[in-house]
Amino acid sequence: MIFMLDKQQIEELVAEHGDQVSAGRSIRELIADGELPRLKGATVLEGKVSDSVIGEDLVTSGGRQLRLMFRNNRISTHDINRGAIPFKDQVLAFNHAHMLHLVRPILGSSQFEIPGLKPSSTVIPAENLKLILLENVLRLYNAESSTSTSLYQHWLAARKEGLEVMTYAGHDLNVADLEVNRRLPYLIDTPSTKDKEDRTVDVGALVDNGVCTEQEYAQIRNASMMAFGVVSEYLRGRNMVLVDTKTEHGVNSAGQIVVADEVYTMDSSRFWRLDENNMLITRDGKPVSFSKEFARGMVTEKNQQFAPEQTRAIATRYIMGLQHLLGCEFTPDLRERDERIVDSINLILDSLL
Repeated sequence: MIFMLDKQQIEELVAEHGDQVSAGRSIRELIADGELPRLKGATVLEGKVSDSVIGEDLVTSGGRQLRLMFRNNRISTHDINRGAIPFKDQVLAFNHAHMLHLVRPILGSSQFEIPGLKPSSTVIPAENLKLILLENVLRLYNAESSTSTSLYQHWLAARKEGLEVMTYAGHDLNVADLEVNRRLPYLIDTPSTKDKEDRTVDVGALVDNGVCTEQEYAQIRNASMMAFGVVSEYLRGRNMVLVDTKTEHGVNSAGQIVVADEVYTMDSSRFWRLDENNMLITRDGKPVSFSKEFARGMVTEKNQQFAPEQTRAIATRYIMGLQHLLGCEFTPDLRERDERIVDSINLILDSLL
């Protein structure tokens, strides 16, 4: 029998340990305070939900430039930071590690494998790639969404305008044939830009703007569709369906296109629950979903920050989703965040430098 935490146990875990595992200094502060002397003088790049460290001296023994990426508990929706979610960093670390094992042979990865590094580690050791500045988005459903780049929002606009056919990322779709939260005619690729405000475009626009070549995009698209199928088959055994996903890619020192960051996590993908007959499980008429869309639905004001009861509810949902995805109990590292980060970095640098 596989043991998993029930909702009450998860809520108790979040209430008792959430603040303890989330509190801590930023990577910039840890370096400034002398906790990580080998990173002194390195450059810290701060992002919406993760930070990175690069530097001239951060070169592996094999001559590859190293990038250390740090997951944090920040949650961003609609390009706005809404606050911190307890355990989110460790949940996504477990999620990513499990899915990367499935798709690495297809998509490759910038990530180094470090003996002894825990799957809960929120520090990701990776090669510093030459990034291809697009988000590679695949969609199998017309999933309800509040994001401006979503197919759903474009479909609503097309219906309002009375269009019979809508063109979305180079795909011509019959407006009347689409239904909310229902499967599309086929798996569609819908890349978006990495501008200040993302825009969904077609491959022609990417090529014309020098983002990538047709050959590079074809490789990304084809490999990603194969990986989508592999993950979908895995999820079938978990009574879940993969709705959509996004990945980012770059070119490594060997000239290979590989995945740059996380794959098939609840922040980058959407997973819906199925019953024993492979029918969608719904609640209040909507699919039961494990994804960041749950948090997006809590946003009622543009610059809203999530209240403590909301952050706890989101944390609970993330942990429940992880257990459904992996089919095992969530076993977090309950040490203070600073200790976990310092230990992980030292282990990584001992192994690679």
